[in-house]
Amino acid sequence: MKATFIPTSKHLTIPSFWLLAIAVGLIAIHQTLTWRGESNSLAGNSILFWMAISSMVWDKRHSLNLESRVFPSFLGASIIALILLKSSFHSAHDIFLNISPLLSAFAVALLASGFKGLKQYWQELTILVFLIPPPSLLAHFINLSVPTAKFSEFLLWYSGWEVFRDGILLYVPNGVVKVASGCSGTENMSHLLGLAVIFLMMFSSNRFQKIIVPLVALALAFLVNGVRVAILAVLSSFPTEEAFNYWHHGNGSGIFPMITVVLFGLFCWLLLQQQQAKVERQSR
Repeated sequence: MKATFIPTSKHLTIPSFWLLAIAVGLIAIHQTLTWRGESNSLAGNSILFWMAISSMVWDKRHSLNLESRVFPSFLGASIIALILLKSSFHSAHDIFLNISPLLSAFAVALLASGFKGLKQYWQELTILVFLIPPPSLLAHFINLSVPTAKFSEFLLWYSGWEVFRDGILLYVPNGVVKVASGCSGTENMSHLLGLAVIFLMMFSSNRFQKIIVPLVALALAFLVNGVRVAILAVLSSFPTEEAFNYWHHGNGSGIFPMITVVLFGLFCWLLLQQQQAKVERQSR
């Protein structure tokens, strides 16, 4: 017969138990709201980000200083109350879903350790900062449409296609595509940059790796998106639009971000393998 653990009043009086319950509740609320929204990217990113910071906090749970005073505890509880209130009537396009993870983590950190203990969670809070900027907002400030169009034009020309570019328009025989801001790869670059920050926070790295990892993440996102635009230009020359629509905004559109993540994961794995081999050589 398997024993079942039931929390008793003794367990409920432990502050860490309440902190864990509050954190899990806030994470569950945020994930529920994101999955009900229209941003699959935010929903997927937030799961990965929550898993990363949860793992980081769990690893150092025994060394955390869980002492807070009245004012930071009151402030943290007030922020949580506002998050719960706002969650009850948010809209699908509300930036609140991007900000609430950082606010939730900040509030729980105040409840747990007060102002003086916030430095214990600087890595986790830094990671959640990268969930805040919506890709649609970034596209207004960082427009990569022209560079993407130029790169895709080069790929098509090098592959032997007759291609002509007019600004952000790519013309191929019997077809044309427009590289708008939403197709410039900003969203994928933002996503991969967040993954790069998670990698650097979770694993030890030297100064060179702290520079090269984000650069590789941005470069991979840009290159893969350029290949995607070039493929869409080719598909635009087909007599029917079924293939184009499938790879543009259908189920096929999610394959390219997946390829980018796999390539970046492979790069990080090789980096870790190289670092481990170096440590083993030094220990001999």
